[in-house]
Amino acid sequence: MTACHPADIRQTAAEAALAVSGVLALQPTLASRLARAASRATPGAADNRFASPLSGIRVVHDPDGSGWQVEVRCVLAEGHRAIDVARTVHDRTRASLTPLVTTHGTADTVTVTVTITRITRTKPKVA
Repeated sequence: MTACHPADIRQTAAEAALAVSGVLALQPTLASRLARAASRATPGAADNRFASPLSGIRVVHDPDGSGWQVEVRCVLAEGHRAIDVARTVHDRTRASLTPLVTTHGTADTVTVTVTITRITRTKPKVA
């Protein structure tokens, strides 16, 4: 059987997280933001490679091959309880990833960590 690809896991996790009520966006990791800033060779040039919601998902395959570590970084809408949204994102993300990993014929486990990076009224602009 073929191994599951990190890009598939990232896409599935992003879709699951963004479908949760109260999640406005996924916050890019610092590495993604630095890469985006460094890629702007000319002022005013649009570069959307790192503006994707996928940059708010970090996927790492455990070195011992036992499973996947998935980190989801969410921006929360004001008026929602962070703990409730984080639990829902965790549960839905894990539920959506388990069949994906299983269909590839592996016995890998999926560990999901959810971080609420901020709470805001409006959808944040990608910097």
